[in-house]
Amino acid sequence: MCPSGRLASSITAANPDFRPAFEIIDADRDGKISSDDLRAFYAGIPRSSSDEGEDEMTMIGTMISVADANKDGFVEFDEFERVLETAPHGCRSGDGLMKDVFKVMDKDGDGRLSYGDLKSYMESAGLAANDEEIKAMIRLGGGDSTGGVSFDGLLRIFGC
Repeated sequence: MCPSGRLASSITAANPDFRPAFEIIDADRDGKISSDDLRAFYAGIPRSSSDEGEDEMTMIGTMISVADANKDGFVEFDEFERVLETAPHGCRSGDGLMKDVFKVMDKDGDGRLSYGDLKSYMESAGLAANDEEIKAMIRLGGGDSTGGVSFDGLLRIFGC
C-alpha cells in the first residue's frame, strides 16, 4: 500500500483487489479487456517463437471466452475478478497472471522490480505516486533501493 492508501486501500489476504492487474491488461483504458488488450499485454512478455501466430490467437480467444460471462466479447472487471477469485491457486500461482504481470513490469528483465520499473508501471497505469510512495512500496515488498523487489515482493505489494 502506498502511504496515501491510494494503491491498495482494500487489499487483504481474504479480499484481494485485482484492480491493479486488470488496469495493466486493459491497454486502451476503456474499462474492459478485449482481444487487442490481451495481444498488447502478451506482446510485452518474452516467449519462444513456437508460441506465436495461430496458437496465440487461440489462447487469447479461449481466455476471453472463459471469462466473458455475459458473452459480449469483452471481459469487464467483475468478470475478471470472478475468474481470479475462483482460480485454484489465486494470485499466489507462480505461473499465472501475476507472474505475467511481473514480467511486463520488469522492463529490463532482470527478475527484480526496480524503482524505475515501479515508477514506469504507476505512470502507465495512470496512478500518481511520488518518490516516497514508490520507495514505500519497495520496502513493503521486502526490497531496497539497490536490489528492487522480487516476484514474491510484488505479491506482498498487491496483498496476495
